Amino acid sequence: MSTATVGGGASARTAVWSLAGAKVLLHLATAGLYGFFIDELYFLACGQRLAWGYVDFPPLTAFQAWSARALFGDSAYAIRLFPALAGGALVLLAASLARELGGGRFAQSLAALSVLMAPVYLAFCSYLSMNSIEPLVWMGCAWLVVRLIKTGDTRLWLWFGLVAGLGLLNKHTVAIFCAALLAGLFFTDRKLMANRRFFLGGLIAFVVFLPNLVWMARHHFPHLELLANIRRDGRDIDLSLLQFLGLEALFLHPLAVPLWLLGLFGLLVARDLKRFRCLGLAFLGCFAFFAMSHGSHKAYYLAPAFPMLLASGAIVLERWIERRQGWGWLRPAYPAALAVTGALLAPTVMPLLSPQAFLRYTERLGIRQPRLENRATNAMPQFFADRFGWPEMVETVARVYNALPPEERARTAIFANDYGQGGAVDFYGPRFGLPKAIGGHLTYWLWGPGRYTGESLIVLGDEREGVERYFEEVIAVAEVGHSHAMRQEHFTVFLCRRPKGWTTIAQAWPGLKQWD
Repeated sequence: MSTATVGGGASARTAVWSLAGAKVLLHLATAGLYGFFIDELYFLACGQRLAWGYVDFPPLTAFQAWSARALFGDSAYAIRLFPALAGGALVLLAASLARELGGGRFAQSLAALSVLMAPVYLAFCSYLSMNSIEPLVWMGCAWLVVRLIKTGDTRLWLWFGLVAGLGLLNKHTVAIFCAALLAGLFFTDRKLMANRRFFLGGLIAFVVFLPNLVWMARHHFPHLELLANIRRDGRDIDLSLLQFLGLEALFLHPLAVPLWLLGLFGLLVARDLKRFRCLGLAFLGCFAFFAMSHGSHKAYYLAPAFPMLLASGAIVLERWIERRQGWGWLRPAYPAALAVTGALLAPTVMPLLSPQAFLRYTERLGIRQPRLENRATNAMPQFFADRFGWPEMVETVARVYNALPPEERARTAIFANDYGQGGAVDFYGPRFGLPKAIGGHLTYWLWGPGRYTGESLIVLGDEREGVERYFEEVIAVAEVGHSHAMRQEHFTVFLCRRPKGWTTIAQAWPGLKQWD
């Protein structure tokens, strides 16, 4: 084995840290170009109402939102700082995993570069969500298992349990990866699991996750009801196996396909990576679960598993080049091609260009973001369109609200029909003197109507026929819509009075539940 494959030294560290720093700076430099994403506004609203759970996600993202605002303020740079840092950390972790698997300078740098250039991680780290943290959790668990295999130090199970428990507080899909990883280890090196620290690690994970589990049980596991509703209503686009594979290729970068295929092949059959076969089996287990289940409509659910394949693939490629004369040109050529084409793809998945420049750019390249949901948009893809129109909507609502007589204004609630509208009112509204929104969508329904009786409502995002079922007097008072926003965010604002068939909104509240 060449000395190039057994370390890396200062040059590798410099390259890897430079790539990690470039990723962080890229996300921070572009953080303010577009507005907040619809999910971000919801997470920010949840951060103002901290709890151990929410209808559609565990508590860590809301805590992330609360802590970002408490520490750094309300700017886009502040809210998106943690996702940017998570992206840089993932680059470092991919390189560290390559080093632990035996990779040298080239493998470590290539692993870091391939994560940096992957469109899916560029998208994940451009906004506040659980998706920027999840790959760190999955790869943190994989890294600990690799160290455990190499050293036999069973104390690492305690750290594994802590990382897994925190991961469950971020997104429940970490349970699928951990189950697949442990199953792979059981079939390849089960003696590492035959000790009390393995069970202590499991206990730590359970204790860390327990508050969220209790919250879900107390609220009758609302996420399961939500998922059933989504499947029944057909909100998400179902994918064939071929489409699922195609999206994985796009998400990770088409030129990186040979790299992660080499990584999977190496983990499963290569002699010098044989000890770490559990990683390859874990990937196959996750792939089978997401590709064959209802998770297939969300192909990005598998994305957190790929850094370990990119790391191992970089090692396989590094050693292949070393054993063959005349192929050294691949060392500069492949990373250069990955970097150049990755830079060309980057504006299609993260805010780098103005909307007009983005539309011209994608038209010339003939590339569009794939649709994952059956929601009507405009020329802008959903992932970008859902970042437009929120401040303008709130300004319009504020004009309506502040034009009411003071005595009516005090008893008028703002009812939002999706969590983006509610989150926007909660985030931008205070500067206009608006109260927090109420609504029936997801956790807004759990928060209830508060002090309001429902005698006077400003309703957002509904049709006249819908509100006329609940009110005698329905007045169209304004129009909302941004040229780049999703079509569902183009609507009439209604002022509604004189409830029909109910005395207080608390009586009607059960029928306003919208979990889809």
